[in-house]
Amino acid sequence: MRVEFLYWEECPSHEEALARLKAVLAEEGCEATVEVIRVETEEQAEALRFPGSPTIRFDGKDIVPVPEGTRFSLTCRVYHLEDGRVSPLPSKEMIRRAFKEALASKTTERRSL
Repeated sequence: MRVEFLYWEECPSHEEALARLKAVLAEEGCEATVEVIRVETEEQAEALRFPGSPTIRFDGKDIVPVPEGTRFSLTCRVYHLEDGRVSPLPSKEMIRRAFKEALASKTTERRSL
């Protein structure tokens, strides 16, 4: 499984988000290497389809679907938590759910081959 963690240095929540991601992967027994990508320019943000920092992707799929028309740029990202609160960090449960969906998709894909 490909695990990407994209961040913008100016966003203060990226270190904690990376720690949460690594904790979830460890709890789930996943030994995948996390590809940490520092986004430094607006051009790079656009090319990487970077909706803000932090962004986590499993096999290229964002843990939270990015709405059509999103402007990709160097900015901090906002997550809407399960209880309705807004946070600069995804919850561990959001990360875990996306991880399990990616794992299930990979298993289904293998079976159909």
